Amino acid sequence: MTPATATELGHRARDAARVLALASTAAKDEALTRAADLLVDRADEILAANTQDVGRAETAGTAATVVDRLRLTEARVAAMAGGLRTVAGLPDPVGEVVEGWVRPNGLRIRRVRVPLGVVAIVYENRPNVTSDAAALCLKSGNAAFLRGSSAALRSNLAIARLLREALAKAGLPEDAAIVVEDTSHEAAIEFMRLRGVIDCLIPRGGPSLIRAVLEHATVPYVIDGDGNCHVYVDAAADLDSALSIVVNAKTQRPSVCNAAESLLVHQAVAAEFLPRARDALAGVELVGDEETRRILPGVGPGSEEDFAREFLDLKMSVAVVPSLDGAMDHIRRYGSGHTEAIVTTDLAAASRFVQEVDAAVVMVNASTRFTDGEEFGFGAEIGISTQKLHARGPMGLRELTTLKYVVEGNGHIRT
Repeated sequence: MTPATATELGHRARDAARVLALASTAAKDEALTRAADLLVDRADEILAANTQDVGRAETAGTAATVVDRLRLTEARVAAMAGGLRTVAGLPDPVGEVVEGWVRPNGLRIRRVRVPLGVVAIVYENRPNVTSDAAALCLKSGNAAFLRGSSAALRSNLAIARLLREALAKAGLPEDAAIVVEDTSHEAAIEFMRLRGVIDCLIPRGGPSLIRAVLEHATVPYVIDGDGNCHVYVDAAADLDSALSIVVNAKTQRPSVCNAAESLLVHQAVAAEFLPRARDALAGVELVGDEETRRILPGVGPGSEEDFAREFLDLKMSVAVVPSLDGAMDHIRRYGSGHTEAIVTTDLAAASRFVQEVDAAVVMVNASTRFTDGEEFGFGAEIGISTQKLHARGPMGLRELTTLKYVVEGNGHIRT
């Protein structure tokens, strides 16, 4: 049977969104809890589908870091289920009164949170996004309209089947979670142009996906952008702490957007710190500026492209900077607005860094790896926005709502 087109599926998602917007918190939480149970009880179905996806990727010679993003394990499936339960336990943002006031003429005005409607997500090689995105959309009263990559299609469909089963058992429309099966380029363009159907499009992927959205999308979108994240080791840094933070930020999981890609070191501590960093970052390819290579003769030259690049791999650019201002200038030139970190014991330096660095998240004495919806207490995230409208940083439940003004009068007329 020919799979339904993106347009047909989009209209089904729109119908489901109207029902879901009025669903009770209890019904939404029941669906999330049932889905979590199904993921655990029938993990073998998901893992079997994922094994096929991983096998195809490995046969095609896909890079190890990409395969890592694609691969599911029992632990990762259990974490997905845990995320669903966490989201079920979070406050429901729908109906929240953000503020209210009474005008001198007696009109009562409230700003109330309401769902966006149909939230579309385009993503690459991460089956866990299927679960995370659907959970956050469901709790915030939105239909999740999902288009993953061809590489993860079997995994995504297996996860979606269980999510849809849970929705039905909770008395909610199955089409509140829809995965587009057609992964062709033409279907992707059709998907991005469903104006009047999609209320918000969130791309989660690499530069080529972002370029495609910028070129083709005719629906509102929030860019989940590159993570060229920096760690700046200040002159006043505790170097033991700095070493731990740099190693964690780069190597704990190098294939994700909140991994550090660039290391900046103040010239006052560079001679002491950089040899320690090189040894601790064994297995990481370092490329650096002239001063870095003078201190570490074995390091390769860092190009302009290297300093601006999100490696998503065990590679890191390194630069020695003359001052805090030099570090901030470097970040201003090469940063992507995702996450920037400073390691310092100087409160004044930390304060300036926080105030002057323009990024969605600024860390002080902490690894960039903490830029994450779960780590922020959101249960999960639908993306990490590097733009400034309408959301910025990890996007949780509140970022998947908009505001409605409710105005109540008593026969008021305007004169």
